[in-house]
Amino acid sequence: MCHLGASAEPSFRRWRKLGACAPQPSPAEMPPQLSGGLSCSARVVQGTLDSLPQAVREFVESNAKLCWPDQIHICDGSEDENRQLLGRMEEEGVIKRLRKYDNCFAFCSWLALTDPRDVARIESKTVIITQEQRDTVPIPKTGLSQLGRWMSEEDFEKAFNARFPGCMKEPLVNNWACNPEMTLIAHLPDRREIISFGSGYGGNSLLGKKCFALRMASRLAKEEGWLAEHMLILGITNPKGQKKYFAAAFPSACGKTNLAMMNPTLPGWKVECVGDDIAWMKFDQQGNLRAINPENGFFGVAPGTSVKTNPNAIKTIQKNTIFTNVAETSDGGVYWEGIDQPLAPGIKLISWKGKEWDPKDGEPCAHPNSRFCTPASQCPIIDPDWESPDGVPIEAIIFGGRRPVGVPLVYEALSWQHGVFVGAAMRSEATAAAEHKGKVIMHDPFAMRPFFGYNFGQYLAHWLSMAQRPEAKLPKIFHVNWFRKDKAGRFLWPGFGENSRVLEWMFNRVGGEGGAKLTPIGYIPDEDALDLRGLGDVSVKELFHISKEFWEEEVEDIQKYLEGQVNADLPHEIESEVLALKQRISQM
Repeated sequence: MCHLGASAEPSFRRWRKLGACAPQPSPAEMPPQLSGGLSCSARVVQGTLDSLPQAVREFVESNAKLCWPDQIHICDGSEDENRQLLGRMEEEGVIKRLRKYDNCFAFCSWLALTDPRDVARIESKTVIITQEQRDTVPIPKTGLSQLGRWMSEEDFEKAFNARFPGCMKEPLVNNWACNPEMTLIAHLPDRREIISFGSGYGGNSLLGKKCFALRMASRLAKEEGWLAEHMLILGITNPKGQKKYFAAAFPSACGKTNLAMMNPTLPGWKVECVGDDIAWMKFDQQGNLRAINPENGFFGVAPGTSVKTNPNAIKTIQKNTIFTNVAETSDGGVYWEGIDQPLAPGIKLISWKGKEWDPKDGEPCAHPNSRFCTPASQCPIIDPDWESPDGVPIEAIIFGGRRPVGVPLVYEALSWQHGVFVGAAMRSEATAAAEHKGKVIMHDPFAMRPFFGYNFGQYLAHWLSMAQRPEAKLPKIFHVNWFRKDKAGRFLWPGFGENSRVLEWMFNRVGGEGGAKLTPIGYIPDEDALDLRGLGDVSVKELFHISKEFWEEEVEDIQKYLEGQVNADLPHEIESEVLALKQRISQM
């Protein structure tokens, strides 16, 4: 099946994925075609083709003729349909009911175990097709671009023809439809089309998520004058009842969901969640940057999620949730590394590979990128305006990543232009959300490196252009690093709910308060500006130490990356920020 873009909601509507491992049929094996373009074996089992708009009907008919499905199901979005599809998936062994949470069919939870070769986003097989390579990615000085993958129209046509004809007649080799050798996630922005083949993993197959809401939407946003970003949105209210909304961009598995659903430790403060992954932002007529969350749910990383790290996520996933590649307890529950819940006596674990788990084997019981997929409406701190069509007003933008050394807990950008540079210069340890291995520090500008829908140099110019809008009330820009470690490898900052202390300082800075001192990299809190009461032994000196030697190396790496990867498309404003940072560091 070709997808123009499925909904990003974590409902249980099943999109049958393309391709198992059988060979493609020959032309002689193709069935005769009926009028209207449907093969004789394709039956419409729900709905009617006549009920579809003409363009949609033509799309269905042409792709049925191409792919040879046995059946065509026209979704109506009803709860009855949802139950029918859940039941069928259960019968076919695609999902398993988790009896520990089986309070009723409509609200029980499910476990899906994927093919072990289909567990993460596949950046190496994710492409954007445009007439010119430079429309998709800058031309790097040497080597391949790290800012996306371009495919020519001619090469895509060959790839398409090698995959799709007759693909839905292929037999499944197990209960998880995938074809890792032939996987391709393709975006055709000029045709507003997304075509996915061979993977059932959410980041590759939930086409309304990364594919549409970021890659395709960022291209639309450039054309129409708005922003489509890999950002959480949260509302924070102080003890006086004043409320502000922040957006924050972190790479996958760096704490976005934890921050979006935080329980603040500071008395009297409250956080409410608008979204944990994607923000679409547009200036209104009064100059406010307003953001909506285009998703209907959360697709969160399970390992490390616990009552301690994210109690609101734990409450959210107690029902009506699909878990993927987590371990199953022998009493029909779920389990993963970092869940911080001891197993009851006699309870055993079945690993994500479907075998009884023994810690002596040296493998985790849950895949490091195992996930939960759950409706946002179940979140106990969902913001009252999370579905407001007008969006919420963003007053601060936060960038961040995993930096074990050198980068302070928090700093504020000197200006909008400097803030755009801070986003462009983001670096973080690699995570299990893609096929990268190890803890290498990777460049991940705007936490969008895998998700840009067009040339990153043009993307930077688009962000910079926001400052030219008349009456625009530009948010303050900050950078955070919850992950700095001491020489013994221990985290210097407790994180989680204690991050509310950093949010308080940002909140005050946005309101024209909050003490700060100027450093070469930006403003950091004055010595008494962070409320550290009750934290115990926290080394503020280490958390905010700015090493000249570290930052000399950091700015050289940033300059080399931007000049090498963005090359001729690097805006001169960003070049100026690099040189200005080098100059400030040299004077330390």
